[in-house]
Amino acid sequence: MSTTASPTAPERMLVLACGALINELQAVVGTHELDHVDVECLPAKLHNRPSLIAGAVRERIGRKQAEGRSYRRILLGYADCGSAGALDDLCTEFNARAAEGDGPEITRVPGAHCYEFFATASRFAEMSEAEPATFYLTDYLARHFELLVWKGLGIADHPELAEMYFGNYERVVLLTQTPDGDERARVEACARAGAERLGLPLEIVETGYGELETALTEIAAPRRLRQDQVPA
Repeated sequence: MSTTASPTAPERMLVLACGALINELQAVVGTHELDHVDVECLPAKLHNRPSLIAGAVRERIGRKQAEGRSYRRILLGYADCGSAGALDDLCTEFNARAAEGDGPEITRVPGAHCYEFFATASRFAEMSEAEPATFYLTDYLARHFELLVWKGLGIADHPELAEMYFGNYERVVLLTQTPDGDERARVEACARAGAERLGLPLEIVETGYGELETALTEIAAPRRLRQDQVPA
């Protein structure tokens, strides 16, 4: 008597992302009940040296494989992020191997940076055209303004740098992912305090999770494994 392989749980996939996106990724995974998705983050400070991001991604994937934790699909929770195409080159390299049955398929979130994929490309282009001299904040940057902007750019020790960095800006725009509530109020207060330190008006634009959510939910659509494909 012949038997037909029955479908089982969806294959696991990995999101390997910037540490600045951990709250948003966990929220998307929880909201959409993506129980088969593992989220792992690299240090957010890599953005200070974007030429190192692709190498750090490659090293972490290699480490996962050495640990015996392999995935068929990996989503990079990065846009280009100043890597000058290095992340795209890495995806192309891995996907060529995947086509030959060697290693995971890898893709990244579309866009040049997180401001663009949170706002969506078309909306961010409209905002940039309306006022090119805009300093953008995400919720993460707003929460950590003191560390990442004030201290990170050296302004805390050299106040004269504030004018050098921000003298030509006309506004600060908070692209907020946080829904209404106490945490949203805290994020807005942080952004407002940061804008005041820079001597700039603040505008708040609610984006939600934008193309980050779209990319994750699309790639995480369950692909069912046959019983004979399930790892022991």
